[in-house]
Amino acid sequence: MNEILHAVFSTEGFVLGTLVPFLFVLTVVVFVHEMGHYLVGRWCGIGVKVFSIGFGPELFGFNDSHGTRWKLCAIPLGGYVKFVGDMNATSSQPSSEEIETLTAAERKVAFHTQPVWKRAATVVAGPLFNFLLTIAVFAVLFAAYGRPVLEPMVAEVTAGSPAARAGILPGDRFVSVDGSKVQTFADVQRRVSGRGGDPITFVMLRDGKEITVTATPELMEQQDGLGNKVKVAVIGVVNNQEFGQPRLITYNPVGAVGAAVEETGYIIQRTGQFLQRFVVGREDKCQLGGPIKIAKMSGQAAKLGFDWLVQLVALLSVGIGILNLLPIPPLDGGHLLFYGVEAVIRRPVSERMMELGYRVGLLLVLAFMGFVFWNDLFGC
Repeated sequence: MNEILHAVFSTEGFVLGTLVPFLFVLTVVVFVHEMGHYLVGRWCGIGVKVFSIGFGPELFGFNDSHGTRWKLCAIPLGGYVKFVGDMNATSSQPSSEEIETLTAAERKVAFHTQPVWKRAATVVAGPLFNFLLTIAVFAVLFAAYGRPVLEPMVAEVTAGSPAARAGILPGDRFVSVDGSKVQTFADVQRRVSGRGGDPITFVMLRDGKEITVTATPELMEQQDGLGNKVKVAVIGVVNNQEFGQPRLITYNPVGAVGAAVEETGYIIQRTGQFLQRFVVGREDKCQLGGPIKIAKMSGQAAKLGFDWLVQLVALLSVGIGILNLLPIPPLDGGHLLFYGVEAVIRRPVSERMMELGYRVGLLLVLAFMGFVFWNDLFGC
């Protein structure tokens, strides 16, 4: 019995070692996302009926002075904000009959009676707050710890690699990658890692002269910082202490925010690039995972330290923000698509078209959820 209790409740066990870190990561990301909807909605004069973390039966909650029910529910896989006038979980346009059931006071603050710009601002605030959370996390980490970097030098070239075939030699220094100047070895890795199979032009500095070469990165299985196997595009060059001359970049608060914005922008760009390549079958399907994979990564990050767990929060927050901006109902991007059409045609999209859009979109969302669950359980 003692062994079972230790396996479940110790920091190496399931509850403290995996479940608690997973709930921390997911709750922070969901709370910030929904808080974005809530704060901007309230700023726009929209009434809020419910702010929920989780779905299903309510575990506990309270009503605030504005009449909003704040609650924590039993299924912690998301959350939602229910505005006055929302008749269903997707916040789709209510019918005229449903609107008639609202009182005059409720219609004044109902979500669907607001100008299209207020509705759009409220919807986009969720993903925007996710991006702001990532910026805040990186800003704090950069200000507290700085950033270790290596010079963009080549110490070794793997035999038979794309770099070797392109003529890159030990001692070369990267100047630019596909026209983008690079300052550190990490800059080179960023511009290569998501470009498997794409020819890339490199400008190298050799003996004081610039030369131009072309190499096509190849996917290679590596271990990430958490110990998971991932496939990353590489050209086959290695840096080291002697050539890289490692140094630590320190930041004041303003510089840390600037660096955090740049880092977040890179992650957004890389995630978007991955999704585009994934759709056309150019990325490994095992790179996508669902709640089980996130829970596993949360446990791994927690074992390495709180700063690793916070970094996972930042990365997941970007992912949630981008996914929610996809133009698929009932995601935030789907709402924004309808509002964009409404702004152009000067009237709401017809109920029939919206209903069709939500049905198709819901099928796509469910199919995606099924895919990542399959990956979690059986596929990878």
